[in-house]
Amino acid sequence: MKHGLETTEQLAAYRSLLLRWNARINLISGETATEIDQRHIADCAQLGPLLPGEGPVADIGSGAGLPGMVLAIVQPDRAFHLVESDKRKAAFLVEASAQLKLPMVRVHACRAENAKLPALSAITARACAPLASLLPYAVKFLAPGGVALFPKGKTAEKELTEAALDWHFTLEHFPSATSPEATILRLSNIHRVQP
Repeated sequence: MKHGLETTEQLAAYRSLLLRWNARINLISGETATEIDQRHIADCAQLGPLLPGEGPVADIGSGAGLPGMVLAIVQPDRAFHLVESDKRKAAFLVEASAQLKLPMVRVHACRAENAKLPALSAITARACAPLASLLPYAVKFLAPGGVALFPKGKTAEKELTEAALDWHFTLEHFPSATSPEATILRLSNIHRVQP
């Protein structure tokens, strides 16, 4: 585990790199760029304590590295696999992991279904796809006992209702520390409903 100051410095370095690249390619929306610390970095960092104690983690549709890169900075001794099909965003992730000296980060510049991943202790995805679209990846890549961590906004209940038509899972809700409208879903024991 890193000393707090080092983590803070790395998050600041990531923040400036992200804003610099955002001027060229759209990594985060312009209106949220002004709220980057709370809306993006703190929002992602709060997932750290909800991860299992060890084992590799994958971030599906990683985009700007939210939450994958933030979590890799907070937990630098853990393997993180950032899966991003947009080649420009994947290039940003490669550059950021090199500049921030995060050797445990591996970028997969491909669609999630084509990623070659180890058995994962956790999978994350933020602002990427509805729950029903994410659960097949959780089933494909999670090791037994693994968890899926999905921060969701106002659509959380609707997405859960839709996903429950085809999927069984154990669900835990955690309130977001950064937005009263958001919730963090932690799912385990995920399997498809038998027809």
